[in-house]
Amino acid sequence: MEPTSRSKVWQWWVAGLLLLATMINYMDRQTLSNLAVRITQQFDLSNEQYGDMEFVFGIAFAVGSLFFGIIADRVPVRLLYPAILVAWSAVGFATGLARGYTSLLVCRCLLGFFEAGHWPCALIVTQAVMSRGNRVMGNSILQSGASLGAILTPIVIRLMIGDSTEPDAWRTPFFVIGGIGVAWAFVWLAVIRRGDLQRQDSAEPAASQNEASSRSSEPHDSDRHAPGRWIWTLLTDRRFWALTCMVIAINTSWQLIRAWLPKFLQEGRGYSEAEALYFNSTYFIFTDVGCIAAGVVAMWLVRRGLRVHTSRVLVYLGCSLLAGLTTLAAVLPQGWPLLATLLCVAAGTLGVFPCYYSFTQEVSVTHMGRLTGMLSFIGWLASSPTQKLFGYVVDQTGSYDFNLAILGWSPLLGLILFLVLWPRHTSDDADAALPNV
Repeated sequence: MEPTSRSKVWQWWVAGLLLLATMINYMDRQTLSNLAVRITQQFDLSNEQYGDMEFVFGIAFAVGSLFFGIIADRVPVRLLYPAILVAWSAVGFATGLARGYTSLLVCRCLLGFFEAGHWPCALIVTQAVMSRGNRVMGNSILQSGASLGAILTPIVIRLMIGDSTEPDAWRTPFFVIGGIGVAWAFVWLAVIRRGDLQRQDSAEPAASQNEASSRSSEPHDSDRHAPGRWIWTLLTDRRFWALTCMVIAINTSWQLIRAWLPKFLQEGRGYSEAEALYFNSTYFIFTDVGCIAAGVVAMWLVRRGLRVHTSRVLVYLGCSLLAGLTTLAAVLPQGWPLLATLLCVAAGTLGVFPCYYSFTQEVSVTHMGRLTGMLSFIGWLASSPTQKLFGYVVDQTGSYDFNLAILGWSPLLGLILFLVLWPRHTSDDADAALPNV
């Protein structure tokens, strides 16, 4: 059964809109890290203080994930989604008005809170419009917007400020990038009609009735308004704890590299600002390649007869091994081997995310927003303090190398813990209930 009465072509257009939303999300997020050297120099901030800004962003993102995860299950996503996007865009614009450390912290906190609402909304949408076999691909398109936004941000910044030495030159990109979200909101409301994302409580919208009934841990419709019972059911589900380990692991590696790569290139390896910005764009091109490749390979493996769950595990494993190449990057000097290694890391660190999203969509239908919100809350709450720790270690040692060497192995650790905790019979039953994907 198809998740929606709209055409399959329309479903992929919706995936494209989700890609653009993620792109805007990351452009607002990445503007600070790409301008970190200028901003920290102007306000005389230490690496630990810069880490504090990312720490505050992460904690606010955790709180926002939980808040908007609950709200997304209660408020129509068709209206909630654009409202959230316009809110974080406004905060991004306001960051350009910051006058010091405190105002930067406040803006970063608000940005994290509102940006968190993107993910529960987006995953509800892909669950509603995509079939189970296509979800990794749909989630790959959604997640690849992160790469696209990160690719464009350094280029946009470079075009705006060039080699300007004006102290406040860094402010303009915040104003321009922060103003993009309004246009997306109008397009979204034009493309998504009322009823297109109607939640189906009685059955799994993206698979068969048999598959839905096989999920013994999914609360019945009568439990929708019994949050205490739902939470207890979730907390006693091994799949939830498997996903908790995975999201902490992949979020830690991805967010630390995202935040510190420009400073590592400039201060750790001696690249100029222009060189670091251009490579940062290239880096995120490869994250996009890795993200889309993960979806393509997963679909190919399924069509070759491999079980859906197994295909996701194998794709994740391959990506996590690429992420582990940070150990090699930590000992390489400036030069093309270092940059080539970092590009491999790029593909791996983002390629794991579509697999993780698809695993989460196996656990719940009616509470998808709350589930993803809780997982995101835990993931950000656990990983955010490492931003401050990262900066502290750099201040103390004068080097980024130790942090980088161990960082890339986090996704593999997450996979090991996931495989230990995830019940095998659950994935086998789900695959058996889905004859055509």
